[in-house]
Amino acid sequence: MDSAKAEKARGSDPILVPQANEASQLHSVPRDTSEEQYKDISVLPKEKAVLTSAPNVPPSITRNYPVLLEVPLTTSTKLKQLTSQYKYEQWNFNGTVPGPFIRARVGDVVEISLTNCDETGNPHNIDCHAIHGPGGGSALTTAEEGQTKTGRFRLHWPGLYVYHCAAAPVPVHIANGMYGLMYVQPAEGDLPSVDREYYVMQSEFYHEAPEIEDNGKPSSEVEFSYPNALREEPSVVVFNGHEAALTRDKPLKASVDERVRIFFGNAGPNLTSSFHVIGGNFQKVYRDGDVVTPPGQFVSTLLIKGKPWNIFDCHLFPALNLTSKHIFTPPFHQHGEQSIRTRDYQDIESLPTSRKGILRRDLPRPQFIKRSLT
Repeated sequence: MDSAKAEKARGSDPILVPQANEASQLHSVPRDTSEEQYKDISVLPKEKAVLTSAPNVPPSITRNYPVLLEVPLTTSTKLKQLTSQYKYEQWNFNGTVPGPFIRARVGDVVEISLTNCDETGNPHNIDCHAIHGPGGGSALTTAEEGQTKTGRFRLHWPGLYVYHCAAAPVPVHIANGMYGLMYVQPAEGDLPSVDREYYVMQSEFYHEAPEIEDNGKPSSEVEFSYPNALREEPSVVVFNGHEAALTRDKPLKASVDERVRIFFGNAGPNLTSSFHVIGGNFQKVYRDGDVVTPPGQFVSTLLIKGKPWNIFDCHLFPALNLTSKHIFTPPFHQHGEQSIRTRDYQDIESLPTSRKGILRRDLPRPQFIKRSLT
């Protein structure tokens, strides 16, 4: 009996079930073996999570064992400067938009304690896409005003994941600022080390026109607009919760020849992001936060739909490098002869400091610009 017949006799047809080869092993998902030794949560050592506000990222985890990782989160509302012209009451986790960056490790049990300090009466919770279970943890963490709810969840798989509030109506909670990222390191090792790591999220805000005050001038505060949100017509599109968060006096800094890693998420809730470093590319791209599959290489622009997340590695050359999120109608961004028609809303990151109008009605009418690129 030849080897093929022998395999078939044992119930394994090599034609239908080929033997694992080097390539398939390379792309295989590592099994979480740490759970075998630490099934009893009570034996896990406790550790407080290092939580950072954007654009900062917690340091890499160097321990080789799982822990009970304590993640305290609070929800509240804060009137914050959304643009140079208007303030907006954002809904937040731990006082920031986006919420804090959470770094953990495969095998960790995250203990999320959510305290609802929102005095408007809205319930809030956490739906973390790294968590396997009902609502990504939202079923256990839904807290009414003044309540604290706690849930424990074991992390089984590595990667970059979004978390957000999943209290109804979910799009409204997200559109007002309730989102963030969690990175789960592999149980063994991590991504190649880099010189700097940054945390960036894109999102849209939808607001009404400002009310006219008694003095006849428009108010400096604006409120959420349901009609604009339903029409998917954002008033502003920003990085890290407000205008010029990564420009002017707050650029992401690095030195020549340094390698920079960006943990990037698109909170949406509606728009697609075309993320690009002008004048450069990404040496490695871990698409959709997948750190198991070999990364893409030398990618110029990433099309990132609402609520996916990616990890980019860049190698910097001497220059002023700008990031962009292209929001154009077709023909998008073309080389050679190009015609660009801007939409009737505009990405405020590209507006000059002195720009006063950011509402749709205040923006100039769409124009066609024809250029010849040499």
